[in-house]
Amino acid sequence: MTHPIPTARPRRLRRSPAMRRLVSETRLHAADLVLPMFVKEGLEEPAPIASMPGVVQHSMDSLRRAAVEAAEAGVGGLMLFGVPATRDAVGSCATDPDGILNAGLRALVEEVGDAVVVMSDLCLDEFTDHGHCGVLTADGTVDNDATLTRYAEMALAQAEAGAHLLGLSGMMDGQTAAVRTALDGAGHSDVAVLAYSAKYASAFYGPFRDAVDSALQGDRRTYQMDAGNRREGLREATLDLAEGADVVMVKPAMSYLDVLADVAAHSPVPVAAYQVSGELAMIEAAAAQGWIDRRRAIEESLLGIRRAGADMTLTYWATEVAGWLR
Repeated sequence: MTHPIPTARPRRLRRSPAMRRLVSETRLHAADLVLPMFVKEGLEEPAPIASMPGVVQHSMDSLRRAAVEAAEAGVGGLMLFGVPATRDAVGSCATDPDGILNAGLRALVEEVGDAVVVMSDLCLDEFTDHGHCGVLTADGTVDNDATLTRYAEMALAQAEAGAHLLGLSGMMDGQTAAVRTALDGAGHSDVAVLAYSAKYASAFYGPFRDAVDSALQGDRRTYQMDAGNRREGLREATLDLAEGADVVMVKPAMSYLDVLADVAAHSPVPVAAYQVSGELAMIEAAAAQGWIDRRRAIEESLLGIRRAGADMTLTYWATEVAGWLR
């Protein structure tokens, strides 16, 4: 007697919230989330960023409070960006021990200690009067090697301020090796390096430039990656791994999940992705119009990044989402 072949019914595993939770392949964890934060020199109170609903430029006091809130929620890391009062051609404030970024790093370490990973943005764009990520030549192009010298100086200043992990976001050739060499030579071999390996010249950075009061005129396409290039993202990550990166990054996340998956499949070190300001702005704007369910859209976007291979995700919703996961 023959028996009919049973019909596969995948829907059996979707029949209830408990069943769906039990068989979920990808999960969010608060410890995998990193909160980007902005601290602005001279502020007495936090200043809302109009193009980034719910995000502020912090005063030093509000920065401390927000750091404690994130730590108590279980967030894994804090990435700090500084917004100085004055800027010049070489970004002098970036290496001033009392400059806003280095002072902010010390404040974060004082508040959270080793309970949360304190990360620093290592780039000149917030500190230069021209808004580029490096030192310029006489004809206005970015001088890669002169910029590496400034990055090495920034690395030492940030390490001495107490940063646990330095986020190299400038996309200069050789930046990982230059920073690693400087750190090791100064006795900071325990400070980790996160290389923004595949950082694309993206339209989705627009609101971020409001957040740091960017002075940029023009664009950064001569050093950030072209949106059409996938293989190049893996090539950049491979170079950073060879130079000693402890973590590699793909940025932005949303439009580059294929690149993220490529890097994650190849990398022997943790892989980060940055859910950038434009991604936040789009979801918040659509939710404000009632066009999408805000919480579900945030969760789905983060699950997509995690599913593509990110071990950690920088997101402006980190503290809020960590609260949902309790």
